Amino acid sequence: MRISYNKLWKMLIDKNMNKHDLAEKSGVSSASIAKLSKGANITTDVLLKICEAMDCTLDDIMETVKD
Repeated sequence: MRISYNKLWKMLIDKNMNKHDLAEKSGVSSASIAKLSKGANITTDVLLKICEAMDCTLDDIMETVKD
């Protein structure tokens, strides 16, 4: 099982934002955004910053998927 951030990427498209916009709005580093893009492990602090900036919950930006 792994974490998918496809919901986050869809949200960005729906809000007409790109990854750079997300990094600026949330205060998250571009390195952390790159980790998200690769599906790598990321701290919950980063996820919560994104949720706060996007006015959403963790369920809105991520989901677990079977390999």
